[in-house]
Amino acid sequence: MIDKTVPTVEAAVAEISDGASVMIGGFGTAGMPDELIDALIARGVGDLTIINNNAGNGEHGVAALIREGRVRKIICSFPRQSDSHHFDAAFRAGKIELELVPQGNLAARIHAAGAGLGAIFTPTGFGTQLAEGKETRLIDGRHYVLEYPIQADFALIKAEQGDRWGNLVYRKTARNFGPIMAMAARTTIAQVRHIVPLGALDPEVIVTPGIFVQRVVESAPALAAVA
Repeated sequence: MIDKTVPTVEAAVAEISDGASVMIGGFGTAGMPDELIDALIARGVGDLTIINNNAGNGEHGVAALIREGRVRKIICSFPRQSDSHHFDAAFRAGKIELELVPQGNLAARIHAAGAGLGAIFTPTGFGTQLAEGKETRLIDGRHYVLEYPIQADFALIKAEQGDRWGNLVYRKTARNFGPIMAMAARTTIAQVRHIVPLGALDPEVIVTPGIFVQRVVESAPALAAVA
């Protein structure tokens, strides 16, 4: 019997070790798997490479990972915001490495990894510092930059519902990067609001098939009620 559910968030992240690359879903706080991130912090691992839309907000999520000194490198599109003070301090102190990737390129490179592509050509970034040292090509009169897929050891994502096979559906904009990150990581861990019986999810509305998910954990009831 296939059963990918685990009882606790601590068990869900138990295999993540120092030096791992970790994709974290979310657009700001929308769709952020906060419980999985807290469990990762409690686990005490460090030297992480984090792939995320931004470099954290306030005191929670990715910001908390940076605050605790667990992140060696971050690959993101929006490193600086009004409340990204932990990244700002760490970057100015030389304690964290930044790879800045335009958001469209970030999504495209993650998707390329999940699709098994060797590389992609994108017009975004051509003629800027982001294209320095990269191969460029003129295609049908337009300039493109060669970009390589972004893969990760783990993906931490958040969904609305999941079943024991790992099939997932999302809640509105909380969907954002979750589906493509699930495809691009070697191990995908999904924090879901509700684990439902097998067959309860309409196959026509499943966004992430279970083949891309290795572990599913249900949110704590108190947090799920207010999330």
